[in-house]
Amino acid sequence: MPEIRAKKSLGQNFLTNDKILGDIANAGKINSQDTVLEIGPGPGDLTNKLLGIVRKVIAIEKDDRLIPILKERFSKEIASGKLKLIHADILEFDPKAAGLKEYKLIANIPYYLTGTILRKFLETENKPSAVVLTLQKEVVLRIISEKGSILGMSIRAFGIPKLMGNISKSYFKPMPNVDSAILLIDEVSNKFFEKDPQIKKEKFFKVLKSGFKQKRKKLISNLKDLAEKETLTLAFKTCGLEENARAEELSLEKWKCLTTSV
Repeated sequence: MPEIRAKKSLGQNFLTNDKILGDIANAGKINSQDTVLEIGPGPGDLTNKLLGIVRKVIAIEKDDRLIPILKERFSKEIASGKLKLIHADILEFDPKAAGLKEYKLIANIPYYLTGTILRKFLETENKPSAVVLTLQKEVVLRIISEKGSILGMSIRAFGIPKLMGNISKSYFKPMPNVDSAILLIDEVSNKFFEKDPQIKKEKFFKVLKSGFKQKRKKLISNLKDLAEKETLTLAFKTCGLEENARAEELSLEKWKCLTTSV
């Protein structure tokens, strides 16, 4: 297989360490009945690991250079239908239109697309049942914290984030500036919103976004555009919050309470 240089413009950092690739695959608790969606398979090393375990892999690759290489490497798997290789931009891929219903998302993604990809697949109608991504270690640590970040709270509204392992930057080619980690988002669903009719998805994210608007400000000041001071004061009392509380101090349950009280 010819050596392909990673494209900086696509945020590519190829990972070839067999043990780490196995750790990523196994983090999704995959088995022989699973269908896995992989974003950006690159030269196909994670793809190969997944194909050895699951029923089917659907790989979305944007890079024109990699399509013929992947077609040659996995000609048998493509012919048998075990691998479906799609030449496309993941941001334009629609799981529902593709007929994906029961699947898991496992990928080593470009880090600059982290927020976009998480929003896309957690908010889509046809959600994966689990998501496994390699992300910057610092980002994963913020996500798994029970408090502290808008990204972490957004993810907790759809699933359970877990740190599944660390990856030294030395395992990537080219080597990035930061270490990475394996993030599992387990039990992905809409249950947080469905089990309580008072929690409207649009309002929850509006309150969350407003709350984190300016981190240096008190939460009550950030929310002033959503309600009058008297309403906010009462909501804070109802939710057991001090008036000097800041957004990064709130748990998911506190955000839920604010959503129904403001």
